[in-house]
Amino acid sequence: MSSANKNLSEFQTIELPEIQHKKFAILVSEWNVEVTNALYSGAYETLLKHGAQEKNIITQTVPGSFELTLGAQKMAQKPEVDAVICLGCVIQGETKHFDFICHAVAQGITDVSIKFNKPVIFGVLTPNTQEQAMDRAGGKHGNKGDEAAITAIKMLAF
Repeated sequence: MSSANKNLSEFQTIELPEIQHKKFAILVSEWNVEVTNALYSGAYETLLKHGAQEKNIITQTVPGSFELTLGAQKMAQKPEVDAVICLGCVIQGETKHFDFICHAVAQGITDVSIKFNKPVIFGVLTPNTQEQAMDRAGGKHGNKGDEAAITAIKMLAF
């Protein structure tokens, strides 16, 4: 979804499935914690707003975005978990580290989703700057955590 001049938290909430009895795991990277905490708040509050019960939301931190894949696998393999939301932030630097991490995380999260046949949501920001990250973690472009939670809810309708 393009975010140019757009608030990412503006989404259609038509025909969302009932989630009162669904269990969600939210994985949050500790790297770029100011950003990831804001993403987490958005995701958590959005789940509650749409009917999830607090007791059915599992929160787990991982050291960095690269570790989201293993964390997602550990959560997705639990039969009681219906959807996994992965939240992280990798900010472009001066080396190719950014490219390798972003590719590995995107592919890893996709692989986990397919392996366990359940929604595993990529809520990882890949901005060029800290300012761009904050714009997408509750700033002028909304909160990608909100969007990740709505995506998880919508995918449970399949």
